Amino acid sequence: MKTYRIAVIAGDGVGPEVIAEAVKVLKTAAEIDGRFAFSFTDFPWGCGYYLKTGKMMPDNGLEILKDFDAILLGAVGAPGVPDHISLRGLLLKIRRGFDQYINLRPVRLLEGAPCPLKDVKREDINMTFIRENSEGEYSGTGAWLYKDQPEEVVIQNGVFSRKGCERVIRYAYELAKKEGRTLTSISKANALNYSMVFWDQIFAEVGKDYPEVKTGSCLVDAASMFMVKDPGRFQVVVTSNLFGDILTDLGAAIAGGIGLAAGANLNPERKYPSMFEPIHGSAPDIAGKGIANPLASIWTAAQMLNFFGYPEWESRILSCMEQLLSEGRHLTPDLKGSASTSGCADALIRLIIEKKAQR
Repeated sequence: MKTYRIAVIAGDGVGPEVIAEAVKVLKTAAEIDGRFAFSFTDFPWGCGYYLKTGKMMPDNGLEILKDFDAILLGAVGAPGVPDHISLRGLLLKIRRGFDQYINLRPVRLLEGAPCPLKDVKREDINMTFIRENSEGEYSGTGAWLYKDQPEEVVIQNGVFSRKGCERVIRYAYELAKKEGRTLTSISKANALNYSMVFWDQIFAEVGKDYPEVKTGSCLVDAASMFMVKDPGRFQVVVTSNLFGDILTDLGAAIAGGIGLAAGANLNPERKYPSMFEPIHGSAPDIAGKGIANPLASIWTAAQMLNFFGYPEWESRILSCMEQLLSEGRHLTPDLKGSASTSGCADALIRLIIEKKAQR
């Protein structure tokens, strides 16, 4: 039996509430399956840690985490801590330190999930976003000149390297080829005359190695419109750090809400641990009330199982989520239900156990 060592950073706001339920689901899967087990180690890092120590994580945090098989992250962000500090002091530090250059976010309308779009079939919203996750617009380089002076100037650099662009684009081509789906590149070359022209050039170059993959390109503003008006045109999507961040939030809105939005930060070579996190944020307005939706964190845990080599477990968990959503009896308030966070997760676990009995 393989035992996976998981570092748990529950983080801020609703993070501890939803991650606790994801851990319960992982333990249930391990008990049912018998081929694997989990060992969880909790780390109290985040904004609370920052307010006590002045740091989001210890200086040797990456050294502490490097020997784990994966990281399960709840949420980062809290009132009183500037967002650029909470983001760069923990989340981006881990993503870059462990070269998690693939951000994989499914935008899929599950059966039973609400959709604000009219006359859209469920199968029309089934996208996989591959977002560059290590450089681009979030590189954090630039300058602040003549601060507080009339001639004050700020410069924010986007960094696009051939290595960084090529590896994420190639990953997307490989996925599209494997799944037999179309691949769309989203950029903004008409306005960003260096970075996005470069991106489009590399997309075309890499594409020569994948003649069997049907491709398309779309400007980011047009893509945001088409995601609403014609979501079925997108299957596998590859894009830059900033554009991927924005468009996947839009994707969450059309695919049931932010409470169903999962995400993975992958180091495909597995030289470093990958990190799995729901994308809904810390939601401080509902923290501690026991009403946060745990399904995004549970879907994220299912992504982890897939990454470890158990794709059937991701399929089984998603199937049970669809049954839960369709029945509608154990949903949290964001999905117009009255269940608690734990009540929703416990109902899902019952369905997972029942599905095992049926098998």
